[in-house]
Amino acid sequence: MAGSLNKVMLIGNLGADPEIRSFQNGGKVANLRIATSETWKDRNSGERQERTEWHTVAIFSEGLVGVVERYLRKGSKVYIEGQLQTRKWQDQQGNDRYSTEVVIRGLGGVLTMLDGASGGGSGGGGGGGGGQRSGGGGNDWGQGGGSSSGRGGSSSGGSDWGRTGGGGNGGSGGGSNYADDLDDDIPF
Repeated sequence: MAGSLNKVMLIGNLGADPEIRSFQNGGKVANLRIATSETWKDRNSGERQERTEWHTVAIFSEGLVGVVERYLRKGSKVYIEGQLQTRKWQDQQGNDRYSTEVVIRGLGGVLTMLDGASGGGSGGGGGGGGGQRSGGGGNDWGQGGGSSSGRGGSSSGGSDWGRTGGGGNGGSGGGSNYADDLDDDIPF
């Protein structure tokens, strides 16, 4: 095999408020617990069945931690892209334990708020290549963590630190804007 791929994509709801921790060097990490559910109809009884999986997500991208801190709460619906990472740790009895979690860091990570910003600025906006799109509210979150405005809306950060370049439609060109294409219902 020529290479490998470590990529996780999840759509789910936060089961608790995000946990934000600070490092001694001033950096921050946001820890999320995301629930994804699968439903089906039992062939024998005809009853609706549901199974929920819980995923631990660690976000190290400085800008995205700021977005999580300001806008996400228990119950928020999000789309994330990250990588699986297993870490080894020891419990109180000294036994080795392993935890596998989704890690978002750098340019490869994506966080999209599917139910909109709960109290932030309102901007328009198209997608940028490495940008983190925030759904329903129409905000685009760039790697810097700010809000960029592609259609003249206000920027929540008061600066243009959310701009991303390359790829995406950038809110220009023929056809409709990304925010205009959003429906109230997700097609899956």
